[in-house]
Amino acid sequence: MPHTLPLTEPAVAGLPATFYRRIRPEPLSQPYWVAQNHALAAEMGLRPSEIFDNPDNLLYLAGSAPAYNPTPIATVYSGHQFGVYVHQLGDGRAALLGESGSGGQRWEWQLKGMGKTPYSRFADGRAVLRSSIREYLCCEAMHGLGIATTRALALTGSNDAVYREEAETAAVLTRIAPSFIRFGHFEYLYHTGRHHNLPVLADFLIDRHFPECRRADNPYLAFFQTVSQRTAALIAAWQSVGFCHGVMNTDNMSALGLTIDYGPFGFLDHYDRHHVCNHSDHEGRYAYNEQPHVAHWNLIRFASCLLPLVPESALTDELERFPEAFQTAYTARMRAKIGLQTEEPADHGLIGDMFAALQGRKVDFTLFFRHLSKIGNTHGEPPPPELASLFEGSADAFVHWLGRYRGRLHAENSNPEARAVRMNAVNPLYILRNYLLEQAITQAKNGDFREIERLHRCMQNPFEERQEFADFAERPPQWAGGICVSCSS
Repeated sequence: MPHTLPLTEPAVAGLPATFYRRIRPEPLSQPYWVAQNHALAAEMGLRPSEIFDNPDNLLYLAGSAPAYNPTPIATVYSGHQFGVYVHQLGDGRAALLGESGSGGQRWEWQLKGMGKTPYSRFADGRAVLRSSIREYLCCEAMHGLGIATTRALALTGSNDAVYREEAETAAVLTRIAPSFIRFGHFEYLYHTGRHHNLPVLADFLIDRHFPECRRADNPYLAFFQTVSQRTAALIAAWQSVGFCHGVMNTDNMSALGLTIDYGPFGFLDHYDRHHVCNHSDHEGRYAYNEQPHVAHWNLIRFASCLLPLVPESALTDELERFPEAFQTAYTARMRAKIGLQTEEPADHGLIGDMFAALQGRKVDFTLFFRHLSKIGNTHGEPPPPELASLFEGSADAFVHWLGRYRGRLHAENSNPEARAVRMNAVNPLYILRNYLLEQAITQAKNGDFREIERLHRCMQNPFEERQEFADFAERPPQWAGGICVSCSS
């Protein structure tokens, strides 16, 4: 039977040919389902049974169908990788299958790991099961946290060998997003002298995703302002949950303000402002505390590509507003995390001093905020045992901070029970820790995909405590500190 995927030609195909090339996926041997995202299928207005019970749909989403209509598209972009400009990158192992729509929303479908494209350079265009599981689960974990992200509809696998540091098995991920356009698409046009195509791409995004910008005096400036604001909000969200992207190159920055391209990512286990999750990042360029600064640096690179469309002074003014926009978004999130309902000028210092009290104490980032909700209003009362047990070494600095915090709570007449409910609604109990991923990957390599499905169910709602996921709420084991993720992850 033919595939039943409701795909039409992607709108990107209407752009000039300089933006993309048509490609043919390279089939895998005997593909099989690894994971199916029924919840996302339903959100997209699809019937999961019609999508996942059809063997021809499996072949199609594994890059292994006999024919593809529409013909998949790989787009070209460039970017700054670890601060160094690379003139041509592009979709080296991904291609747009098409798009679908429901309820006024359009979704692009992209296969990742389906073989070589004209932009693969010297790579094989494949993805391995290990890294594909990581991306599948983290897309959905971020969505569960309420953070803007690409999504993952399905994951297929094959026993075909793919070689990284060692031989691994192949996988193909079906990624979903309103758009996969990145800063790097604009960089390619600007730095290769294709300036006449810059307004074409900007107009494409404005018309499809930012129609309100069309009413501005300069729609292109309004477009950049919107991208900057969305980026500030995105990075504030990352910082608030301890998410480290790992490789914030400009080609990994979404023009829609989405989290995109999950590689050597990691959530903080214990708080360390200098944590580097990517072992390929030897200089710590993308450390946790550097992410807001890198986002600003990337926006400067993006703004330079809009110089043919927007006066430099206007772009500079907007770039100068980014640090404040980030800080405002970040402080708002942190106020909610510590249960504050009002705004005070001193809150920025209170939040900063809280993290200073945690630095060097190996305090679990996620569990700290969860247990902080148990704090009462009584001055001098010691921290609850669950919270105190998170500290290694002296907690004197935190106890001193706790006095100031309670003073702030008293000032707004905070009710402890109501505050705990509010805090638990924004502070996750479950986070997609790397050791949980390693356990799921190990089982998957042995053909058991149940832990992937279990993690996915848990991370769809990481705020609600459920007994079936009690093991996911524990502090990481000692061996978790030895997990190594790099750009090959």
